[in-house]
Amino acid sequence: MLEIKNLHVKLEDEGKQILKGVDLVVPAGEVHAIMGPNGSGKSTLSYVLSGRDGYEVTEGDATLDGESLLDMEPEARAAAGLFLAFQYPVEIPGVGNLTFLRTALNAQRKARGEEELSSAEFLKIVREKAKTLKIDGEMLKRPVNVGFSGGEKKRNEVLQMAMLEPRMCILDETDSGLDVDAMRLVADGVNALRSPERSFLVITHYQRLLDHIKPDVVHIMSAGRIIKTGGPELALEVEQNGYGDLLAEAN
Repeated sequence: MLEIKNLHVKLEDEGKQILKGVDLVVPAGEVHAIMGPNGSGKSTLSYVLSGRDGYEVTEGDATLDGESLLDMEPEARAAAGLFLAFQYPVEIPGVGNLTFLRTALNAQRKARGEEELSSAEFLKIVREKAKTLKIDGEMLKRPVNVGFSGGEKKRNEVLQMAMLEPRMCILDETDSGLDVDAMRLVADGVNALRSPERSFLVITHYQRLLDHIKPDVVHIMSAGRIIKTGGPELALEVEQNGYGDLLAEAN
């Protein structure tokens, strides 16, 4: 599914090297978590995979189903099945939630050579999926994320994910700013999307999210590299002891 080989990335403006040889493979159907201290390069990795401006790949590659993501425009990466849930979802004033969702979904269907959904078909699907995430009709009519609470923004992103049905989902600190109830609701929405054909890369600081979204594999990232990989018990080790021992072990 997702394969990252020796990925080196620097900031375009400053020339500062952020990623220093990341190697990572996420097979189809698996959930992998990346944890690490601030400044380790976790969010940078998600930005580079999704095609955000401001970063220069100086070495290595990242492929999805054998095709290089780095050669694609961001919209092509989305059509290929990549989805990024932001740490801080942006507000889009003047664009209704339903309009945004239908436009995004049909743009991807068109790019894949599929027929666009009619208004009736789209409304039936979106209402069913919104109901499971406790998103009411009024929330669907509002401009995208405008005036939404942190929990509403994250639920709205999970709804986008449920509608677009991506093959590779990257969650960049999606638990940031969520209370326990909101986090559980978001996690339930993510878990409902787990399937043998869909993979997840969950970037987080805390074990608490991984109590709800059970990872198959946990990676520890530091100073632009993955320094250790293990099972879910690795996240518990970090929760109990911090990163100190792992960082010392890697040096």
